[in-house]
Amino acid sequence: MNIAKLAAALLCLSTPAVADGFHSHSHAGNEPLRADGHAPIGVMGDHRHATGEIMLSYRFMRMDMGGNQIGTTDVSPLQIATTVPNRFFGAPMQPPTLRVVPTEMTMDMHMFGAMYAPNNRVTFMAMLPYITKDMDHVTFAGPVGPGVLGGFRTKSEGFGDVKVSALVGLWDGANSSVHANLGISLPTGSTSETDAILTPLNMRPVVRLPYSMQLGSGTYDLLPGITYLGRSGNIGYGAQLTGVFRLGSNNGYTLGNEVKANVWGSVQPAPWISLSGRLEAMTLDRISGIDPLIRGPVQTADPRNYGGDFVTAYLGVNTIVQNGALRVHRFALEAGMPVYQDLNGPQMERDWTLTLGWQKAF
Repeated sequence: MNIAKLAAALLCLSTPAVADGFHSHSHAGNEPLRADGHAPIGVMGDHRHATGEIMLSYRFMRMDMGGNQIGTTDVSPLQIATTVPNRFFGAPMQPPTLRVVPTEMTMDMHMFGAMYAPNNRVTFMAMLPYITKDMDHVTFAGPVGPGVLGGFRTKSEGFGDVKVSALVGLWDGANSSVHANLGISLPTGSTSETDAILTPLNMRPVVRLPYSMQLGSGTYDLLPGITYLGRSGNIGYGAQLTGVFRLGSNNGYTLGNEVKANVWGSVQPAPWISLSGRLEAMTLDRISGIDPLIRGPVQTADPRNYGGDFVTAYLGVNTIVQNGALRVHRFALEAGMPVYQDLNGPQMERDWTLTLGWQKAF
């Protein structure tokens, strides 16, 4: 999947030639309050603000993962435990196949955001996440065979990587705009989380958790992007192409680079509410290198079992309060389901995502 070419084509096809004058902030001057003034709540860095405007935001996102795939094919825990080679076989107490298999994972992320516009062209943005991850596993007994020894859960919790960026206007028209997303992610999240596990030999050591259970990347990451916004009457639409490019390494490894394309549309039946649909395509590289403290007969300890291609469909609702004490407060919801996953497996598949949000500009 060449997502970069797809997103570039969508941007070109959807950008009309119109006169200057459109700004993506939603209630500048005498404009009425519009629920469709912002993109769906799952899109970050979608809009700029008017000079001097500040916006505070809070998002809660839950992602649920369950079951496993290799490529696009579902595989059972027993298949993994009896047929998939263990990268670390040959080291002490390492069986020939993967004998510990993750079965379900949930990730809750609380995202605290702020935006400030020193002028109409530039808006600064910062986001601090607080993350909780839980992963359930089943352990098969001994070095071989189908027997199940038991199950266990690992957990990590704490602040993730802080992201700071600037949204820089490139072009404003009467009903559309384009801006650049220029950001960096700071390595403030922990990459040394530990917890107790159940081994195939019925031992319960405390070990460094695999890469997917850590809270940060451990590297400075560039966050480039470009965003297009448009509106025709009560129909809104947009497209965004973003990337995550890792700088350097952490504990001997580097998380995979990421390219993501989003397109969305919305309809506003009344000024206080809009309904949206969004399609997101993402390609994520494998992890390069290896952390010498992360090893074991489990797929998540192998850097090769990360990344893949993903397409997810979302439905959402944006609202804005028109009157009273909560005037200008925005509340939004968006839910997503995967429509395509090609995983560098074995790897857990994504089941659904839910995002709730609040935003207030002043």
